[in-house]
Amino acid sequence: MTDAATLKDEIKKLNARATAKKMDLHDLSEELPVSWERIPEVAQETYEAFKLLAEKRARLKALETA
Repeated sequence: MTDAATLKDEIKKLNARATAKKMDLHDLSEELPVSWERIPEVAQETYEAFKLLAEKRARLKALETA
């Protein structure tokens, strides 16, 4: 498998993970003020998932334009 194909597979998985984290954050906000203590944890997980996704997308774009 090429580097680009491998990255595309990773991006697909990361996109699903980021979407799930986004929904976790959304669900938590719907339940407030219950479980308000989890806000930092869930927000950090969501941030990290989207950050990694953005990094992989940038790497793929650089690979495709090289």
